[in-house]
Amino acid sequence: MRNEIPVAFIIFNRPDHTKQSFEVLKNLKPKKLFIIADGPRTNFPKDKTLCKIVRGIVEHVDWDCEVRYNFSDENMGLKNRVSSGIDWVFDHCDRAIILEDDCIPNLEFFNFCYCLLTRYENNDQISVITGNNFQNHRPNSEYSYYFTKFNHCWGWATWKRAWKNYDGDISFWPRWSKSSLWSDYFLDKTEKKYWHHIFDLVFSNKIDSWAYPWTACNWFHNKLSIAPNVNLVTNIGFGKDGTHTKSKKHYASNLPTYSIGDIRHPIEIKCDKEADRNDFLNHFGGKNMILPRSLYWYPLQFFKNIFYKLKRVYRNLT
Repeated sequence: MRNEIPVAFIIFNRPDHTKQSFEVLKNLKPKKLFIIADGPRTNFPKDKTLCKIVRGIVEHVDWDCEVRYNFSDENMGLKNRVSSGIDWVFDHCDRAIILEDDCIPNLEFFNFCYCLLTRYENNDQISVITGNNFQNHRPNSEYSYYFTKFNHCWGWATWKRAWKNYDGDISFWPRWSKSSLWSDYFLDKTEKKYWHHIFDLVFSNKIDSWAYPWTACNWFHNKLSIAPNVNLVTNIGFGKDGTHTKSKKHYASNLPTYSIGDIRHPIEIKCDKEADRNDFLNHFGGKNMILPRSLYWYPLQFFKNIFYKLKRVYRNLT
């Protein structure tokens, strides 16, 4: 069953990463495989050779498979290449698992996606199934997954019906950002400020990302994602050649994967706000944006004490 879902595989110029992730697909042997590649950048002399090597790796499909290639001759950039590639995939199928070259899933990830793509196929509340867990496990939960507002994209799956909401320009942002729906979306002012800044950059075309617009679109349309209670995908792409994952010291770099076992389904579809809070603080760096208590508490008390002392002095003098 796990190899029945079409897989979209996104590659570029990293042979070592591609070899590792393609080896997983060789073990899976998907029946349908869509391979998307961007073209070499003109200002990076090594790209032409590296892109050619990477494309050679994925041409060795030695199992019974319907494989399609969508290779760009010119460099389209991360945002346009990924989004146009996914558009192309959904011209041919109604659901798919999407992997980039630096995402290494365990084989249970594919079972997880197959099960939930089938279960929630006609449930318009759900837009994404991710293989990522940044919660350091959730051992107290009796279920195999939870519902979240975050559509983490290091190994994920979706349906054509959900992807049709993708708007890379987030044309709705100017009016949405001034609405009560946006104002009421966050309980935390720091998180609201963070995402307002991100979506401003996206709308101004100052950030080359398809994932941020995809997040905005899901939130604008009030959709939920599904995340597993254990991590199912390892990201090996952190480093100097990563586009948005430069630091090898990031806590999510090379996270191990675990067995999820038999899938146990939650009874209620409800966003886990505690898990979302943890994701913002840890994965998106929210804890670094919130001042430690000592930075404001003790100075505040210091000036309060001075104020009351001056007040008492004033009363004694009068």
